[in-house]
Amino acid sequence: MTFLTRWDPFEDFEEFFSKPLLRPGLVTPMTDVYSEDDKHLVVEAHVPGFGKDDVAINLHNGVLEIRGEKQTKQEDKKKRRYYLQESSSSFIRRVRLPDNADESKVKADFDNGTLKVTIPFKELPKPKQIAISEGKKKK
Repeated sequence: MTFLTRWDPFEDFEEFFSKPLLRPGLVTPMTDVYSEDDKHLVVEAHVPGFGKDDVAINLHNGVLEIRGEKQTKQEDKKKRRYYLQESSSSFIRRVRLPDNADESKVKADFDNGTLKVTIPFKELPKPKQIAISEGKKKK
């Protein structure tokens, strides 16, 4: 017998969230994924040094992809003599969204190096109550 249970996206963390894509030269930004209520999922990426125009957000097959790339001007490179450089010029982060994510209503805000993407959940269908009738008695 199958029972309806409430789905918890954080129950199986390893399977729910995809592992970061690692390539030489790319970093993975610090990212928080949380829900403040049962109506939205929030993906918050901390990308200091990047501006709003340096970041792109894509949705494809249930995966939210956040990419960032900043171009250093050639004149800035000529002026500077680096002894140590730990800042990043590109990043990528992918997060698998739950099946009930409403991809048509995703919103994104960028404020002071923090990108906040809010994904609302679709309302799950309510279970249908089935009336039980009394069976016919044999004579």
